[in-house]
Amino acid sequence: MTPLSPDPRFPTGTFQFDPHVTRDTRRAAIAAIRTAPAELRAAVQGLNETQLNTPYRDEGWTIRQVVHHVPESHMNAFTRFKLALTEDNPTIKPYNEHAWVSLGDVAQVPIGASLALLDALHERWVGLLDVMGDEDFARPLVHPDMGGLTLDFLLQLYAWHGKHHTAHVTALRAQRGW
Repeated sequence: MTPLSPDPRFPTGTFQFDPHVTRDTRRAAIAAIRTAPAELRAAVQGLNETQLNTPYRDEGWTIRQVVHHVPESHMNAFTRFKLALTEDNPTIKPYNEHAWVSLGDVAQVPIGASLALLDALHERWVGLLDVMGDEDFARPLVHPDMGGLTLDFLLQLYAWHGKHHTAHVTALRAQRGW
């Protein structure tokens, strides 16, 4: 288990891309994406409505918002992979994640719907990742705010992302004794 950072915004630390990609680092990242849904599900298991509506830090999202955010973010990631694999250096569309978690559905839809979505999405995504070759992970794309990236970069980013948000939940639970 990764030791938690004292910064509640980044309990697993900030994302660091390792440019020296090997098959082992890819396998580890794919494994993290494969296990992310079960880890998030376990992290929120047994939480009541009051706990789900608790922010994980001052001025942070609630646990409910975090749970809905992860599949929304990962749907965008899956789409970005598909675009980069089927188009030449596509420019992807960013989205306003803060606005998305503030929409009314986030407060109304049970978290089970987003957990089920995450399960199905990751099954598809890992199925894709498992058949990609070295040349596929090197495929480029352009993020309007971040510039040129590769699928190797996105793979590491989203492997970190699932752990990052799961740690928001587990750190709050540990802090509160839940």
